[in-house]
Amino acid sequence: MTRHFSAALFTAAATLMTFVPAAEAGECPRKDALGTSRVLAVEAASLPRVGLKSFPQTLPLDDGEVVLTFDDGPSPPTDQKILAALAQECVRATFFLIGRQASAYPELVRRMAAHGHTIAHHGWAHSNLKYMKPEAAIGEIDKGIAAVETALHGAATTVPSTPFFRFPYFEMTPAILETLQKRDIAVFGADLWASDWTPITPAQQLKLLTDRLQVARKGIILLHDPKAQTASMLPGFLRYLRDHHYRVVHLVPASAKTVSGKPQ
Repeated sequence: MTRHFSAALFTAAATLMTFVPAAEAGECPRKDALGTSRVLAVEAASLPRVGLKSFPQTLPLDDGEVVLTFDDGPSPPTDQKILAALAQECVRATFFLIGRQASAYPELVRRMAAHGHTIAHHGWAHSNLKYMKPEAAIGEIDKGIAAVETALHGAATTVPSTPFFRFPYFEMTPAILETLQKRDIAVFGADLWASDWTPITPAQQLKLLTDRLQVARKGIILLHDPKAQTASMLPGFLRYLRDHHYRVVHLVPASAKTVSGKPQ
């Protein structure tokens, strides 16, 4: 993996982020809910790679701020539970969707968007792009983008309405990273994860994740929405965030208008 950003460049990039006040993050009918603290509009051209598990820098988050991200969906019925849990706490997340799954469940993709969540990209079939020829890897990425855009907007395009991408397995090459940077597509790693690819109970997963968060204190959190244990664990995790005074930050692309309104 390449690590090209200097500290000075990161500082400059952070200043180009758009911070949307918490009041514009969407009103919540439940006054005791966790809620979405603020919306962070990410400028892909100025900070194209974030997440300390893969890159030297991450998003400019304050202590106690977290970003919730989900990979590998859409996947009913687990997403039904996840969307319900997020709506109950008035929390907005980012879903990195697989194109093949989006093609199979386009109504669920549109429902995620209708709830105010950000719809991002995770390739067509969760292939390991690191071991593909560059042109084949870009083809896999574009096929996934086109499928998600078709599910969302009814028209195939390789220009993503949300230019956020996460590599399957976090496996990447300098050549593909450079191509995505030229296309102003931000690449997301993660700062901490729930390790929900390991078969454990929801209670064990909750403890593992909260223990890690107590150390990190902030960051981009990686979860997987097709995992039943994650869907079962999520309500307890959101309560933990609320009870321990963490704040949820919602990501949108810098080109997007301010996100507002209630989850539906």
